[in-house]
Order: sequence, then structure tokens, then C-alpha cells
Amino acid sequence: MKPRSMCFVKFVGLSTHFRPKPSKQAQVRPFTIFEHCSQRISCLKVSRISSSARWRPTYTSLRTASTATTPQAKLSYSQENNVPIVYEPPKNGLVGSLPKSWIPYAELIRLDKPTGTYYLFFPCLFSTLMAATHNAATPLEILSTTILFFTGALVMRGAGCTINDLWDRSLDPHVARTRLRPIARGAVTPSRAVVFTGFQLITGLAILLQFPTSCLYYGIPSLVLVTMYPLAKRVTHYPQFVLGLTFSWGALMGFPALGVDLVADSTVAKAAGLLYSSCVSWTVLYDMIYAHMDIKDDAKAGIKSIALRHNNETKMILSGLAVVQIGLLAASGMAVGASLIFFIGSCGSAAITLGTMIWKVKLKDVNNCWWWFKNGALLTGGGIAAGLLGEYVIQKNGNNYKAIEEELL
Repeated sequence: MKPRSMCFVKFVGLSTHFRPKPSKQAQVRPFTIFEHCSQRISCLKVSRISSSARWRPTYTSLRTASTATTPQAKLSYSQENNVPIVYEPPKNGLVGSLPKSWIPYAELIRLDKPTGTYYLFFPCLFSTLMAATHNAATPLEILSTTILFFTGALVMRGAGCTINDLWDRSLDPHVARTRLRPIARGAVTPSRAVVFTGFQLITGLAILLQFPTSCLYYGIPSLVLVTMYPLAKRVTHYPQFVLGLTFSWGALMGFPALGVDLVADSTVAKAAGLLYSSCVSWTVLYDMIYAHMDIKDDAKAGIKSIALRHNNETKMILSGLAVVQIGLLAASGMAVGASLIFFIGSCGSAAITLGTMIWKVKLKDVNNCWWWFKNGALLTGGGIAAGLLGEYVIQKNGNNYKAIEEELL
């Protein structure tokens, strides 16, 4: 039997063999064998060889691990292969041009990912154009209202994202797509995020006050839904429905913004309710595709979603949601007496774009899901808006023609 001292010496030699040699410029403090062994073990990671069932060790340098102490270079690991992911601040685009201290807050409101803002804005645009057709609003009124709605969508979407990240600060580190968000990586503390949310809500209120006073009664209740969505992910497999109720709220706001009283006019109220329901169905549809991007991590982290609940029937459910959305959209047009331009432009374009998306989206491909989610906002939302705009132009010119005829007669 070999003496224990010889085994210990061989262990030390083996450990030293794997130790990376420091560069000549590096000044390394001498440390004991126990410190050396503990640091080597902490840097040892096991990765699986895909071609066989064997396992092999891989190593990361101590210097790489030591760079993970600051929020700007926080080190995290993907769940599937334990690969280190180092956060790097954006260097290009709008966010990259901001001061470094502003970047975490710009990322917190998803300023670099405006797709969510578009999805929140489009229902506002739909209701504005439908209301403008009903009460013959001027183009300047439509433009000013649209600008206010887009600004409000940008601010309130940012507030919603901040509230969502505050709720999910213990869940985001476990999901590959969200683990480097500002609060999850420690770049923004929860207390600062709360203060930042307060500023965003005050800004949103200031924008809301630019509309007629009646808009306050319609706008403020939506804040309840904004705070409910992150909680819904913990208690139900259908949080997308709660998100739909929240993101579609703008489908009601365009009418009072242009002076249309939904309480007094039952016909328009019916159209607004149908338009709102159509947008809810649209939201559930596109967010179900979005949920497939995180389906594996959500299952591990215990996050509920409709994609997890109906993973095997996703395309069938997406098709059903598309039929419901288009049907409700057509019903809203019938309620206000829309012409063929609306049904061909808005309903027809929605049927084509949604059908193409459902047919071609690859639910197992994260990048493909993201592409359709991002471009679906402009394809479907833009098509519906174009049809409503065409309806407004036809109706306005028709009224002008009738006025000219009456004057001549």
C-alpha cells in the first residue's frame, strides 16, 4: 500500500497540472493548496458529449470567473449546457448611444425592442380610425390623437415591463431569455425600479390629461390589469388572456378621445366592445407564439402559460383564435355600417397575414417564433389599420360629395 503522503503529493501534482499558467504581467498572490483546490473545483464544469453518453470536464479560467462581480459583466449560465453568458452593453442603435448609467433603464423599458409598443399602440389606432369615421373627425385631429396614443403606449408599455420585471425578479434568472434583464442581473435594484415606475406612471397620467376628461374614467382602470398580468403567470395557464385584456384596452380609448360618448351611443358602444374582444383574441394569438420561445425554461421554473398547457394543439388553437378575431372584427364593422373597403382591407388582410403566420411559424425554433412575433405586429396590425384608414377616406369623401350635391340642388 502506498503511503498517504505519496498519494497527497500525486494529487497536488495532478491539480497543478490542470492549473492555467498566469501571464508574465499578472501578479498572482500565493495561496495554499486548499484554496487552490477549492477554486479549481468551483471552475470545473461538466458538459456532455453529444455523440455518446460519456462526460468530459471543461475548464474556465479563474480570471474569467472573477469578472462576474460587477453588474455590467455579470456571469450567468444557460440551463441546457451550462455555458457562461457575459452581459455586454449595446454599442449600436438608440440604446447604445445613451450614457452608460441610462442603459439599464432603457433596457428595463425595452427601448431596444419596440414590438411590444406596437402591439399596445395598434388597438388605440384601430379605435381612433373607427371613431373618426363615425363622427367625421378632421385629419389633424386624427394625427394629434395618434401621436398622443403612441407616446402613451411607449410610456405605459415601459411601466408595464418594469412592473413585470419586479414581479419576476426571482424567476427571470432561471430563464435563458430573461436572465440578463437589468433587475435580474443586478444592474437596477428593486427600490430604484419602484421609483422609476412611479415616474413612468406620472408621465403616463400627464399624457392622459391631454385627452378629454372622459378618457380618465376609461384609462385609469387599466392600471389594475397591468399589475395583474405578472401574478396571473403564477396561478393560471392562461395569463395571455389577462395580457389581452390589458394590451387591448386602447380599443376602447379612441372613441372618447375623439368625443364619442360610448354610454350615450349604444351602437358605437357595441362596435367598441366587439373591436376590444377582437384585439383580445389577437393578443392571445401572438403571445402564444411568443410563449413558445420560453417553453422549456418556463416548465423548469414553474411559470404557467397557454403554450405549456396546449403544446400539442398549438396550431389548432391559433387557427381558432384567428377565426374569432376576424369574426369579431367584421362584426364591429357591421355595427357601424362599414363599407366593403373595411371588410376587404382590414378583415381580408388579417385573414391573409394570420393564416400565413400560423402556417409557416416553426414553434420549436426560437428565432423563427421571434421573427413572426416581431413582424406580425406590422403585418396584421398595419393591414387592419390600412383598411380602417381607407374606410375613413371613403366615408369622408362620400360626405363631401353629398354636401356638394345638396348645395347644387
